Amino acid sequence: MKIARSWFGLTALAVAAGIVVQLVVTAGDTGGLFPSTAARVANVFCYFTILSNLLVGGTSLLLALDPDRKSTVFRTLRLDGVLAIAVTGVVYHVALAGLVELSPAGAVADQLLHTVSPILGVLGWLLFGPHGTLGPRIVWWSLAYPLLWLAFTLVRGAITGFYPYPFLEADELGYPRVALNCVVIAVLFLALAAAAMLLDRRLPRLWSRA
Repeated sequence: MKIARSWFGLTALAVAAGIVVQLVVTAGDTGGLFPSTAARVANVFCYFTILSNLLVGGTSLLLALDPDRKSTVFRTLRLDGVLAIAVTGVVYHVALAGLVELSPAGAVADQLLHTVSPILGVLGWLLFGPHGTLGPRIVWWSLAYPLLWLAFTLVRGAITGFYPYPFLEADELGYPRVALNCVVIAVLFLALAAAAMLLDRRLPRLWSRA
């Protein structure tokens, strides 16, 4: 239990460090679409990466403080955090890494948010759980986060002209293509959530045999 709480605390600390460094870097970057410091800093929290880090970091911090959390809301947020941070890490390293030239501080934030926290978050769930808490209702509820983020991003993008990721740029791709991309994302997230539920049922038995 002590090791688990330390792991969760380390995960939360890595997320906090990554977000703080990213905010400092963004505040000092005078280029881009948003001219004011406040607008640039606020825009950071529109990225799936940042929100996913907040989810996995926040739920990890709560587990470090009290590992015995079983409410439906917490289980949903915990699943969202683990899945979203896994998607963040994989998509970044497969498709997005190296597309933007980073400052030294930006590179530190980049590694913390896209590599360190995904590794800590996913391994923390695999090793320490909590397990045996997921069911179909939690899986379906977990879709709320990515769907709400997609809806918010598209509406905001239509107003501001800013889209955080290339596959959502409706002005360039057109709404039919973006809609298809959103469906693919939703199906992928649902499939991952279902797979996590099945794995969640097996992990306690696997670790008990180890």
